[in-house]
Amino acid sequence: MDCMGSGRERVKYMFGAMFKGATFFDIFLWNVALAAVWCVVAFIACIKLPSTFFDFEKKRYQAMKWEKNGRWYKDHLHIQQWKDRLPQHIAKDGFSKTHLTNMSLDYLDEFIMETCRGEWLHLADCMLAVLLLLINPWPLALLFAALPCIGNLPFAVIQRYNRFRLLQVRKKLLHDLRRAEERQAASVVA
Repeated sequence: MDCMGSGRERVKYMFGAMFKGATFFDIFLWNVALAAVWCVVAFIACIKLPSTFFDFEKKRYQAMKWEKNGRWYKDHLHIQQWKDRLPQHIAKDGFSKTHLTNMSLDYLDEFIMETCRGEWLHLADCMLAVLLLLINPWPLALLFAALPCIGNLPFAVIQRYNRFRLLQVRKKLLHDLRRAEERQAASVVA
């Protein structure tokens, strides 16, 4: 081990000198500045990452067994009672959570991919909590670390829940398309 100790100790040493004797207001301003930079970098990364990074078939975006394809959020978090009260960000030509505007497979796949992108961004912003825990004096570390989680976890949960619902719509659409193709093939043969 080097003379500085663990990674946490190095970070504490680096920021400890900065926060030593600092007022609450100074510490607060540093945390706001760090949060702003973190969120901007995460947002830019989210935009620049290829769509394939947000493929809903990747393991990180798949339903966990305990989620029961979104049912857990409905039964335990009562998500329908609060999800529509939270603000939403709709980029230019983006997707509204209030209603589907198209029922094509391409549209649904794009919408589902955007839920993966949104979930990734909100969870990336939650990771700021780790840095804030490391650099801040106790008990302020707990307060500042809790804020990005409180501000982002509900949105990540909504993205997951909506994705599970959209996947059910997609599954039904694929079933209907297959049935239509089978009927069309049968009518051509007859």
